[in-house]
Amino acid sequence: MAQFMDVHHGMKDLTADQLRQAHQADLDIEKEEGVHFEKAWADPASGTVYCLSEAPSADAVQRIHERAGHRADEIHPVPLSV
Repeated sequence: MAQFMDVHHGMKDLTADQLRQAHQADLDIEKEEGVHFEKAWADPASGTVYCLSEAPSADAVQRIHERAGHRADEIHPVPLSV
């Protein structure tokens, strides 16, 4: 399965609890698209959130994010990691 890093903009002043809730919303339905969200990071000052996932496609990642209420602004394949 491929890895993807997606980026969300405009989430300024996000708290740790809000990030945890958004991540959990993805986890609750991820299996329906064969996706697994591994980790999420946020920079509350800039409003940027990053999510790392394994998924069959970028479209599957986006469908989960949309259904969870936080559409990704960018989704990038991660073909290499160490």
